[in-house]
Amino acid sequence: MAFDHETIFTMEATPVKYGAGSSQDAGWECRRLGVKRVMLVTDPGVAALGHPERIKRLIEHEGIEVVVYDRARVEPTIGSVQDAAAFALEHEVDGFVSVGGGSSIDTAKVANLVFTHPAPVMDYVNPPVGGGKKPPAPLKPHLAIPTTSGTGSEATTVAVLDIPEIKLKTGISHRRLRPTQAIVDPELTRSLPAQVTSSTGLDVICHAAESFLSQPFDARPRPESPDDRPPYQGANPIADVWSAKALELGGRYLRRAVADCDDIEARGYMMLAATMAGVGFGSAGVHIPHACAYPIASLKHEYQPPGYPGDHPFVPHGHSVIVTAPAALRFTYDAMPERHHHVAGLLAGEPIPDADADTLPDILRRLMKDIDAPRGIAELGYTEDDVPGLVDGALKQERLLAVAPKPVGAEDLRHIIAASMSNW
Repeated sequence: MAFDHETIFTMEATPVKYGAGSSQDAGWECRRLGVKRVMLVTDPGVAALGHPERIKRLIEHEGIEVVVYDRARVEPTIGSVQDAAAFALEHEVDGFVSVGGGSSIDTAKVANLVFTHPAPVMDYVNPPVGGGKKPPAPLKPHLAIPTTSGTGSEATTVAVLDIPEIKLKTGISHRRLRPTQAIVDPELTRSLPAQVTSSTGLDVICHAAESFLSQPFDARPRPESPDDRPPYQGANPIADVWSAKALELGGRYLRRAVADCDDIEARGYMMLAATMAGVGFGSAGVHIPHACAYPIASLKHEYQPPGYPGDHPFVPHGHSVIVTAPAALRFTYDAMPERHHHVAGLLAGEPIPDADADTLPDILRRLMKDIDAPRGIAELGYTEDDVPGLVDGALKQERLLAVAPKPVGAEDLRHIIAASMSNW
């Protein structure tokens, strides 16, 4: 039986161990994975908090050797991930443990990829920017232990990186990048500054909303080979469950998590929402706000985010995504009005009578205001003169724009980005 359009979707997910104190099981999990010498990847800010050292001792207690790489860069670059890969090759490890936010987890993913299947990083970067090379076999075991409640990288197939030479942020995406096991421990977020909780939490909201509002999986042409099915498949019944629950939790707990670092209930549910959204968008995909976010984060490096450690200017990923989300989801409204209404109701905590095209954008703007997010692209250092460059960078994110629920071209992106200079 022949079909012109896709009839199949795939659901895969990282096994997740969740709960307060679950990071105590790090050594046990490493032993279960059969590793003997692991590379623990973290960044200087997380290292200073002491979490990586504690986890290192837990792993060593199981008789496993640990070499620590604490140079992961917040918002990784192609140079920083190549440095991590070289470190892994130098130390001849047989597994990876990442402790930190999405940047540390993504750095471990790429180091694992290049260590297991040596090749220049650009060979693996998504086309049209890179070669799009597919790893020919599974990678080494990777235990991911997030310390933030946002990226969901512990559950996804993607690693995001910046290529400063061409002023473009992009990624590597393949099912084999997904970590082998994740430990999600809300206790690790107590020391997270409010601004970081705000940005990462808004990333959760965008992951879940974009996934739920993506092109249906069966709208795509059927591929010639199962190997050609993209990791981002479009909205499907299973991904919808994960994304919807993440939206519900985000609407209920994000404001509380930002307001009080000791509100472990709220921060715990935001960590759970991040993982759930990661499973959802890891299957369905993200689209316009993320496509716009990559050039927003890479075209200029002038913004110094408050509350973030480190001395290099950058735009936190969640903030680069959320600033265009109101305009982007206003643009996609007519492709699936009822699903937009549903997302708005999930974030609001109740159905919204007489919802229209502006309801969801207005809810997002109120949330941004309440947790002190940047009001728009202009606050991140951009002017109207930068719009053409931002549009060009967004157009290069072909794998993301392909998941949008309606066709999006250069003029559409220009309107979205210009409207997002200031959201209020």
